[in-house]
Amino acid sequence: MQGNCFDTVIISDLHLGSEVSRAGAALAFLQSVRFKRLILLGDIFADLNFRRLTKEHWKFLGHIRKLSNPRHKIEVVWVEGNHDHGLTEVMSHLVGIPVYQEFSWNYGGKRHLAIHGHQFDSFAVANAFLSKVGHLIFLQLQKIDSKNQRFARYLDRLNTRWLRLSEQVAHGALSYAKPGKAERIFCGHTHAALARERDGVQYYNAGAWVDQRCTFIAIGPEGVAIHDYVSEIDNRDPGEERIPSFADAAGIVVPAGLSADEVYENIAG
Repeated sequence: MQGNCFDTVIISDLHLGSEVSRAGAALAFLQSVRFKRLILLGDIFADLNFRRLTKEHWKFLGHIRKLSNPRHKIEVVWVEGNHDHGLTEVMSHLVGIPVYQEFSWNYGGKRHLAIHGHQFDSFAVANAFLSKVGHLIFLQLQKIDSKNQRFARYLDRLNTRWLRLSEQVAHGALSYAKPGKAERIFCGHTHAALARERDGVQYYNAGAWVDQRCTFIAIGPEGVAIHDYVSEIDNRDPGEERIPSFADAAGIVVPAGLSADEVYENIAG
């Protein structure tokens, strides 16, 4: 894959801080491919609790920080997801990338639009509190699941099918783009990769990095494609030490005048 060079690469739903996050695979992937633009399409974090972040998760964030250095000439943007809410202002400063509710760009004569997709999830919109409680229960379940998180990942897939999220988000996104906003629209949120087309608008879902099957979107001269990333199974011990502060955040610099503990307290408190 190292020989490939894409205009844009999109990854979504990494859920750093959760036991099911495939941060190591995501890091290996980003180190194996070349691109001019990287879009982190929401839910990069599981929630506001940074104590759940492992060294592996911090290494991923450190690599994003390095990619955003102007000398690399790579545009890195973060589109806010529903799980990222409350984190973006501080983390975008630490990682050195801008954050958008939705991000648009032109390529190949077409207008492209990236939006996380929770905006089109009617259950999440109407039941924000229940969704939050369900997420907290899911995080606790991960702590008692097996090392490979088979049951937790099965429940994640089951939830997508039960709520019919894939079709619901696809329908909402295609309707949102139809009034002339874009010829191509990209979402995450559902954790299931998908491609649809309607009324001249193309919809792509980037899938997620929380299961054994990890997917990403690549955009280049040949068009848009959803790819699987195949790597070794994540063998990280679920009991591996969590890092409660920013001090070990490979390359991430705490803003001047703030201690690591102060930044953490501002986010988690």
